[in-house]
Amino acid sequence: MFNVIFFGPPAAGKGTQAKIIEQKYGLKQLSTGDMLRAQVAEGTELGKQAKAIMDSGKLVSDEIVIGMIADSMDKASKAKGFIFDGFPRTHAQAQALDNMLKERGQQINMVLELQVDDKALLARIEKRAKEEGRSDDTVDAMKVRLEQYRKYSADVLPYYQKQDIVFGIDGMRPVDEVTLQIEAILAEDITA
Repeated sequence: MFNVIFFGPPAAGKGTQAKIIEQKYGLKQLSTGDMLRAQVAEGTELGKQAKAIMDSGKLVSDEIVIGMIADSMDKASKAKGFIFDGFPRTHAQAQALDNMLKERGQQINMVLELQVDDKALLARIEKRAKEEGRSDDTVDAMKVRLEQYRKYSADVLPYYQKQDIVFGIDGMRPVDEVTLQIEAILAEDITA
């Protein structure tokens, strides 16, 4: 199993790149937001717990999120590995993820950090808002999300940098060039 975290600010292109890499390498993208919505929709035990917490206005605990990730990994047993998109966001989540993977004889093999400057991110958000009509894609909302990203990246990235598994990706390049950068890094390790 080969496990990679796609890390970067909102609108850096993580989801776009994850879908490309998922198809090419047989890795399964795990987006915690998508998983949470699916568990609630399916009415699973984890989904019921998560819904009750969300309905009360609180954040879903790390334990429940890790449980959902483990459940999603079990359901995708034919995958050659996993792409973690949007998780972990805290040092504690990173440790919990490592512990869960260790119990399965796995680990995080690399963290790919898509680096994009704020001006470009804001331009992407404005374009996406016009094209997709997403209500959360406003300049003000983006500034809040960027501030949140800076806080959790300052907490999480050093954890993985100590393991020497973080690779910077120039997310300012066109989509196909970003993909080539990612593939060049993956090619050295994923086939090993």
